[in-house]
Amino acid sequence: MKGIIFNVVEEVVHDRYGSDAWDAMLAATGLDGAYTSLGSYPDEELTALVGAACAMTKATAPEILRALGTGAMPRLHERYPVFFEAALNARAFILSLNSIIHPEVRKLYSGAGCPHFHFADQDGVLTMGYNSPRKLCHLAHGFIDGLATIFGETILVEQPRCMHDGDASCQLRLTWQ
Repeated sequence: MKGIIFNVVEEVVHDRYGSDAWDAMLAATGLDGAYTSLGSYPDEELTALVGAACAMTKATAPEILRALGTGAMPRLHERYPVFFEAALNARAFILSLNSIIHPEVRKLYSGAGCPHFHFADQDGVLTMGYNSPRKLCHLAHGFIDGLATIFGETILVEQPRCMHDGDASCQLRLTWQ
C-alpha cells in the first residue's frame, strides 16, 4: 500500500481522535510510522493500525475504515484537486475511477495497487462491484461518504454482498437522495 494512504490516515487519526492517538496506535502495533508518500508498505501495517484503533475506540474495523475513508477523501481532494476538476458531481467522479483516476494514481505512485470496479447504473441506482485481495470495501464506502461531502450530495450506500461475509466480491449500491 502506498505511503500517501498512511499519511492521510495519520491526519484523520490526529483530527478525529486527538494528537496522541497516532502515537498510541504505533506503540500498540510496534510500527515506526515513518511513511513517505511515494513509499510502499505492507498492507498488514494498515490492518494492524486499524486493529489498534478498534482497541482504543471500541469501534469495529468496518466503522474505523469507513471513518478513515470519510476523513481521507477531503485531504486527497486538497492534495490532488486536478483529479476532481473534470467531475461535475460524485457520480461522474466515481464512474471515472477505472478510466481516469486510477491510471493517474499509477502514474504518480509507481506500483500502486488500485482496485478495479464494475459498474451498473439502473433506475438511478449505481451499483459498484468491488473485488480486491485487500478487502477494503469499508474504506471504499468511507471514500464515497467523503466524496459526497465534497460535492455537497447525499448518497445512501448499501452493501448487499461482502467478501467479509463469504461472498466472492463486494457490491456497493449507491442511491442519491
